[in-house]
Amino acid sequence: MSGVTGNQDVDIDLAQLVRGVWARRLKVVAITLLGAGVAFAGAKMISPKYRSETRILIEPRAPAFATAQATDANAGQLLDELNISSQVQLLQSADLIKQVISSQKLYDLPEFDAAANSSALGDILIALHLKKSPLANPPEERVIDAFVERLQVYQVPGSRVIGITFTSKDPALAATIPNAMAAAYLAKQSGAKLDSNSEATRWLEPEIENLRTKVSDAEQKVAEYRAAHGLLPTNGGGNFQTQQLNDISAELTRVRGEKANAEARAQSVRNALSSGEASDTLQDIMSSQSIQRLKGTESGLQSQISDLQTSLLNNHPRLKSLRAQLADIKTQIRQETQKILASIENEAKVATLREQELEQQSNKVKANSAQAGEDEVGLNALEREAAAQRQLLETYLSRFREAASRADKNSSPADARIVSTAVQPVDPYFPKVVPIVVVAALATFIMTSIAIMLAELFSGRALRPTSSVEAEERIERETVEVVAVAAPPARVPASSMLGVQHEEQEEQQDEVAEELVPEEPEEENEFSIASVAHYLIGSRAPLAIAISPTGDNGSAATVALARTLASAGSRVVLVDMTGSGHPTELMAQGRSLPGVTDLLCGEAAFGDTIHGDHLSDAHFIPQGTSDMRRAMRGADRLSLLLDALSSAYDLVLVESGAADVAGVSKLTQSKTVEIILSMPEIVEEEFVAAMTSFEEAGYERVVLMSGDNTDGNAAVAQQAA
Repeated sequence: MSGVTGNQDVDIDLAQLVRGVWARRLKVVAITLLGAGVAFAGAKMISPKYRSETRILIEPRAPAFATAQATDANAGQLLDELNISSQVQLLQSADLIKQVISSQKLYDLPEFDAAANSSALGDILIALHLKKSPLANPPEERVIDAFVERLQVYQVPGSRVIGITFTSKDPALAATIPNAMAAAYLAKQSGAKLDSNSEATRWLEPEIENLRTKVSDAEQKVAEYRAAHGLLPTNGGGNFQTQQLNDISAELTRVRGEKANAEARAQSVRNALSSGEASDTLQDIMSSQSIQRLKGTESGLQSQISDLQTSLLNNHPRLKSLRAQLADIKTQIRQETQKILASIENEAKVATLREQELEQQSNKVKANSAQAGEDEVGLNALEREAAAQRQLLETYLSRFREAASRADKNSSPADARIVSTAVQPVDPYFPKVVPIVVVAALATFIMTSIAIMLAELFSGRALRPTSSVEAEERIERETVEVVAVAAPPARVPASSMLGVQHEEQEEQQDEVAEELVPEEPEEENEFSIASVAHYLIGSRAPLAIAISPTGDNGSAATVALARTLASAGSRVVLVDMTGSGHPTELMAQGRSLPGVTDLLCGEAAFGDTIHGDHLSDAHFIPQGTSDMRRAMRGADRLSLLLDALSSAYDLVLVESGAADVAGVSKLTQSKTVEIILSMPEIVEEEFVAAMTSFEEAGYERVVLMSGDNTDGNAAVAQQAA
């Protein structure tokens, strides 16, 4: 028997599922061993296949005499990612595969002929036209298809290495094929280089001969043009006219300098003669030997005259003779000076005539140089053509010599090398008997266990009632049946609770008392926590405000109500708005958690103020640690807080302590909110005052919750168990 009725919500009993598998453990073990045995036999029946691998590294390779610039240029293109992928495709090309097939004589092996390996199932599928007959393809194509199926070429991720893997029933063939593929690939790459070098040599030979003829003709034209236009080369690299003009210009500059120098010297001599100054300071005069002799004689005469004047009179004949000789010497000095001046003036005149002659020659040469410049334009064009042809010839000759040096196959290595050679495998890669048996046994065990669990579920033995349904049934047993359909049992007028001796009130109290009397013999409290919880569940009220006129004992009853609702499956949150913070102490075992006051003061986030009850599934928002007065300045945001909580929970329960009507009105403007008077021990004066004030304020849903907390604590204890 499953113990589950048809109208109940159920959960899956995992323990029962495990017990069902354990009860049939021998059958499970037997089926698992059978599956492992079948997998072992099947793995042994499969023909083993062997796999081996060769790896090739793509890198630029060139002979030692190759230029570094050419090597670097080829390396950049070769190591490109697309080039590596292209080499992978080249290794799978049909030409290379055919070459390997032919060299290894694979046409003679039955392994590569699909027609020779046909099976009965394959023949049936071919007969039913569900499979193409292998005989429809040529033998060569069948061998290529079988080869391609066993071949795998791939690029090792993150590297320039290419792997060549081949699978075969023959371990020796599995190692031979990858090595043959690598050797054929390297030979093909090296041959491609040789072919390119040979083609370059064949193309360069006639081009070089043609260029030699063109260079000779161009140089001949340059020489003929020079001779025809008189553009003879000079040591400086220019033509003769230009060189001649440069020489004349230099000579003209020199002559003009000599002329200016002579004129300056002559002018200085004139100035000395006209002013009567001594000519001893003039270089041209003092350099004359005649002047120097006359100056020496003059100096001797003056010395004699000075000596004789001390002993003779001025009119002495000796002194007169000496003075006459001195005057004659001075006259000779002046005459010699005039001669020197005339000589300098002649030098200036000669320089002037030379200057005129050079200017005439310069004008003639300039005309010739201008004509030579025009002729040189054509010469430069011919020389450029000859130089271009000569440079191209030298380039072709250099490439021809390089290509000719690479004509040998050893001088042109392939841009790849083998880094790992395939070796003959010892163990087959398929089938792996141990992994196949382990996987088959594990799969058989899992499938068998799933089948047993499904049988348990379909039979109903692994189903059990949900905890929320059991909780509701327990609450219903504790409450009066009439509460679910009639007016709330705890909601009675205040006058009936006060026991006023009016006749109408007595009749109303009798009617309510009769309705509250259960059919069962045992007596039940109609204002208990369980009754109020059942009422709130039935009313689907989003918000309930609990008032505790008697203090912390009423707040404790409100906590018990929240735990009872949570044990019944309702999502409930309790907001502690009391002054003592007693609900926080009961649900959190402490008062240091952030709560309402911290949220209103902006010192905590909304999500950080919601905490879980340590004894139930209920949530609560504690009083908080911030200043109460500063928090009440933002009391207008309490309604927004309660609206947000109402959208996330089935019921928001606000414990406001001994609050009055004015305090409740700040929390919500709605008069249809549930008001719960939490009074475990009813004090008549406090109850009458609270009930009267709320009825006068227009609150119609006022519910009394009295009695002890036994039922609420029992619900929490049941859930914890």
